[in-house]
Amino acid sequence: MAELLSLKEAVARLVHDGDTVALEGFTHLIPVAAGHEIIRQCRTGLTLVRMTPDIVYDQLIGAGCASKLIFSWGGNPGVGSLHRFRDAVQHSWPVPLEIEEHSHAGMANRYVAGASGLPFAVLRGYTGTDLAAHTDTIKPITCPFTGERLAAVPALNPDVTIVHAQRADRSGNVQIWGITGVQKEAVLAAKRSLVTVEEIVEELEPRPGAIVLPSWAVTAVAEVPGGARPSYAAGYYERDNDAYQAWDAIGRDRESFTRWLGELTGVKA
Repeated sequence: MAELLSLKEAVARLVHDGDTVALEGFTHLIPVAAGHEIIRQCRTGLTLVRMTPDIVYDQLIGAGCASKLIFSWGGNPGVGSLHRFRDAVQHSWPVPLEIEEHSHAGMANRYVAGASGLPFAVLRGYTGTDLAAHTDTIKPITCPFTGERLAAVPALNPDVTIVHAQRADRSGNVQIWGITGVQKEAVLAAKRSLVTVEEIVEELEPRPGAIVLPSWAVTAVAEVPGGARPSYAAGYYERDNDAYQAWDAIGRDRESFTRWLGELTGVKA
């Protein structure tokens, strides 16, 4: 059953150096506050996983938290590149970063396989691409029934998955609506999970299109109003486009990034 914890305590308990950590959210409900708390607690050697790493992953990489990134697309949506990500890959700053690149379909199916307790997923999604030549975790497989040549990818089972949601009740049941991406599958695939929420309520009222993550599937819940900013939370606040644009200049330059990092952590360089 899920425990109700502060964000600081939840990250301290659940996220350890060297863990494989997924902070999922597809344009919506991105767990930014949790990512910042990981930075404040100086976690290192993390294997970060996400279908669409954006600026919070740029921040985690720039802070030296990550040694590897498993992903399918990375960028500052609507703005451009992730400059801390690029600097780590090209110049090993602040530490070297290994990358493992997949397609969106491959990542989604890997989470589904992990959530289903299966060792791998099978799909057609890599046909016509050269990703398999560059990614060791994409292997050819022949269908035993039709003889069709397909691709197999291993299940994803993060040590901890972190997602943001709108609400939870005091028993730890979590309610999410709007664009949900692979949040459900990523939580069910993980060994441990943390859900930050806009609010904790006495009772979850039905919402059209909402999903509920039951308390038994969640390790901890932390009430963090605004925890997805500058992304958006349907029913609570809109996307802060200016913040994404401002990040381009901050992330582009090591000195400006270092100043930002000092402001976040309270430790000046």
